[in-house]
Amino acid sequence: MPSSNSEHLNHSLPKPSNFTIAIIGGGIGGLTTALSLATFNPSLPASNIIVYEQAPKYSEIGAGVSLGIQAARVFQKLGVWEAADSISGRRTSVHRSNRRWDNDELIVDAPAASSDDKVRQLWLHRAELLEVLYNEISKRRCATLNTEKRVTEVEDHGSTVSLNFADGTTASANLVIAFDGIHSVIRSQFAVDKPTYSGRIAYRGLLPMSAVSSYWPYSSGTLSWLAPNKHFLVFPISKDKLLNVVGFVTKPESELDGLKESWKSECLRTMLEKEYEGWNPMVQKIISALPPIVSQWKINDRELLSEWCYMGGKVVLGGDAAHAMLPQQGSGAGLAIEDAHVIGLAVRDYLANTDAGLAAYTSLYQDTRLPRAQKAQITSRQAAEVYDLKGPGFEGLTFEESLPVVRDKVVNRMAWVWNSSLEADYAAAKARACLP
Repeated sequence: MPSSNSEHLNHSLPKPSNFTIAIIGGGIGGLTTALSLATFNPSLPASNIIVYEQAPKYSEIGAGVSLGIQAARVFQKLGVWEAADSISGRRTSVHRSNRRWDNDELIVDAPAASSDDKVRQLWLHRAELLEVLYNEISKRRCATLNTEKRVTEVEDHGSTVSLNFADGTTASANLVIAFDGIHSVIRSQFAVDKPTYSGRIAYRGLLPMSAVSSYWPYSSGTLSWLAPNKHFLVFPISKDKLLNVVGFVTKPESELDGLKESWKSECLRTMLEKEYEGWNPMVQKIISALPPIVSQWKINDRELLSEWCYMGGKVVLGGDAAHAMLPQQGSGAGLAIEDAHVIGLAVRDYLANTDAGLAAYTSLYQDTRLPRAQKAQITSRQAAEVYDLKGPGFEGLTFEESLPVVRDKVVNRMAWVWNSSLEADYAAAKARACLP
């Protein structure tokens, strides 16, 4: 529901042809939202869909990202599936091959999602995916893209919202959609961000696939080696030219030496080598092939946010700004893309039925997405425990005794993420709200 703090009702919204939308954040979620709005609302001119990115150019920090079937289907509807598919790493019938840390023996292969409409799970380089989205928007000229525009505050002006930028300028929009990430400035204006240390850090890096392909014995390219309190994940990206590497390590906060929750934090590869000393030879070879400097990231968790719509529904949150989650389930980027799809549908239906009011349709977006996003947040926490052999079912077990529990918990844990329908979720929420 819209924020109870809002004092303004949208009785005087402009005609649909004059309806302006500001998207805060030009990452994967923000650019997908621009495409979704343009695709489902073709009467909106490019000047009415405006993206504000604080960086000097549109770029992504980080490396690999996994997208599930639902996100892939969104790309299909937005006309970018083929381009995204062409830059993906190898896909097989195995979603993830889970193996022992010590001797590399198979624990269990978790199956990949099947699809009857030819879309598949994608393993992508974040920067390459962003380029696909940017190029599509540029080709279609369907949105206005701005850089070096850092929003510091939004203000309610009845039927519009003003945006104040760090450079002293301002802008106005009828709807503000915030995809400004885990440290969202827009969210902080309405809710207190309470990050808590998850107890884990991550090491990340990329290496040429050619550095390990000559002795790669696996049919799957996506593997995870598991040990108590640690696991090590790899998957191919960039048409199998690069291998994305992530090492998750449980560590007391007292040992972090000021490590931040930031993609920009770095450390020497020797720290990663020390963490995985004694692991099987394949893990050792992968680590030794990484660059001398790798990323090191403090993994925080956040409370579930039950309110995504503010200022009478004129300001809404999406992606990490709305539902930041632990990375161990690999659902965050896909959920942001799903958000973008539903936002496009909600704006389409609002512009066809403006008498119902904007708040009704931004609430419809929230009501459609919030249950699925919160479930993803909760199951991401559970995934972090499962891959570290911790939590319910693992108490008091040795490593050997834990392996059957891993098999039971891992083999079908992603099925609920893949076997769903965004359109069905949206239609059900729309029916509950009795909206046309």
